[in-house]
This record gives sequence, C-alpha cells and structure tokens, in this order.
Amino acid sequence: ALDCFAGNLSYSMILADSIKDLLATFSIATTRTKSLIGVTTLILLPLCMVKNLATLAPFSLLGIMGMAYTSFAIGIRYFGGAYAAGGRFLPDIAASLQPSFGTTGASGVLSANSLILVCMLSTAYIAHFNAPRFFRELKDNTMSRFGKVTGISFGISTAIYAAVSAMAFLTFGANCDGLILNNYSTKDLLISASRFAVAISLIFSYPLLFVGTRDGTLDLLKISEEKRTVSLLNQTTFALLGLTTALAWKLTDLSFVSSISGAVFGTALIFVYPSLMFRAAIKNLGDKATATEKKESTFAMLVNLVGIAVGIIGTKMALGSGQAIH
Repeated sequence: ALDCFAGNLSYSMILADSIKDLLATFSIATTRTKSLIGVTTLILLPLCMVKNLATLAPFSLLGIMGMAYTSFAIGIRYFGGAYAAGGRFLPDIAASLQPSFGTTGASGVLSANSLILVCMLSTAYIAHFNAPRFFRELKDNTMSRFGKVTGISFGISTAIYAAVSAMAFLTFGANCDGLILNNYSTKDLLISASRFAVAISLIFSYPLLFVGTRDGTLDLLKISEEKRTVSLLNQTTFALLGLTTALAWKLTDLSFVSSISGAVFGTALIFVYPSLMFRAAIKNLGDKATATEKKESTFAMLVNLVGIAVGIIGTKMALGSGQAIH
C-alpha cells in the first residue's frame, strides 16, 4: 500500500509540473498549485472512483502511444543537438537546467551515489499488486497467455526506460531534473507535445496504481471484501487522494521522492520480502525440501542482506542529496 501510495504521489507531482509548463507554452500563466488542484478535482478524482478497470483499457493504449512519442521526441532533441552548446533552445532554459558534464566517466557507477539510481529503478515496475486483477480481467486468461503478455510488456518497458534515460542524460548530464521534461524549453513545441502525451499517459495510469493504494490500505485495516461497500470505497478514495494531493503540493523534488520510496519500499518488495517468504516456504517443507531448494534458501538470504544494505545506503544518500520541500 505504501509503495503504491508513493507511486501516486510521484504521478501527482509530475502532472502538476507538466500541466503548468504545458499551459506556459500557450502563454497561459498559472501556478503549480493551481495545476495540481485542477487536474486532481476535475480528472483524477472521477477516474479513481471507477470500480471496473477494464473500462480504462482503451485509454491505457493511448497512454502507451504517448510515452512512445515522448521517447521519440527526446531522441530527436538529443541527436539534433538543440540543447547542446549553441543550440537554438539553450538560451531559453535556466542555467541550473542547462547541460553539465564532468570527467568522472563510467567509473561513476562505483560511487555510492549510484545507489540513488538503483533505488529509483526499483520503482519502475510497481504493478505486481494488480497482477491478480489483471489476470482475472484478461481475455482468455490462461497462465501461458498471461506470462506472454507480461513478458512482452516488461521487455518493451525495459527498452524504453534504458533508451530514454541514456538520451536524456547525454543531453543534460549532471543537471538532469527529477522530471526530465522540466529541462526542456517551454517554447519547444515538440517537447510540449510530449508533456501533453505524458500527462495523458499518467492520468489514465493513475487509477490503476490508486487501486493498489486503496485496496492495500483496506487490507492493512483488516476490512474484509464483504464490508467494502461502494460508500466505504468512495470515502477511502476521497481521503487518500486528498492526502496524496496535499503532499504533492508541499514536495517538489521528484528525484527525492522516487529515491526514498525506492530505497524504503522498492528494495523491500524486490529483495527483502520475497526472500523471507521463500525461506519460510522451504522451512515449512522440512525434510521434504531438496538439497537444491535448501541452497536456494541460503542464497535468498544473501539477496535479503544485499537489499537491506542497498536500502540503507540509498536512503542515506537520497536524504543528503538535496531539499525536497519548497
């Protein structure tokens, strides 16, 4: 529930920034706060009230197309050099967002600071909580078909993440903002279209993540499925969305939120909890456990320790990386 909540918080922060900059493209001056409140009350709240996620399927495809376009636009700006020295859009952006490159090179991955990125990456696939729901709503939902759909989807996502991260970093270097689109000029129409595409993608992805937040919260409160009336679900939606919006209003550093949530919740879900569950399952087998399974149990505990170390160091590095509240 907490991991999903952190995901919704990140989405709200991105939408607040993206919509503000998008409106600036059309010479409409507004504040981040007004953008946040507007998109939450007019769009996110009605979508989060939807009970059947299948109705959002066509819009999810639209969101995927939007992210594909954004990847394409970032690639054009990198290869075209519009933000390199002498580039036509370089004078439009603040000095703190302009390209900055050092001399450390590839050896930078050996720095403890690289663990901040590792923690951020652990938030990249926060969809596991909806796996049972997706399986139930999948047409012809056999395990083999579900596995194929999942494998293809995650493979495409991985390729997009890697390509966009590389091109964005090679464009702006150390001055990459937590939301990379903030680095680009509001006069850049190609990127403005990307802001719109990202906003559409996140808006229709938001309820999918919010279901995990809401259901996880009700699970923590030990409220059974039978007692989850429409009224209770709606009240919970209002409360959680209100809390998310309030935090998104105060927090402005997306990289800080992503790294902290990844270090605390992401590493726990990826490294710690699965290894503990596997070890407990093997222990329950007793003498029925094979020698190979016992060795895997030992290895799982090593993975557990690695996850704890990454989480602790990543949290420490993230807390020391800058201010998150303005």
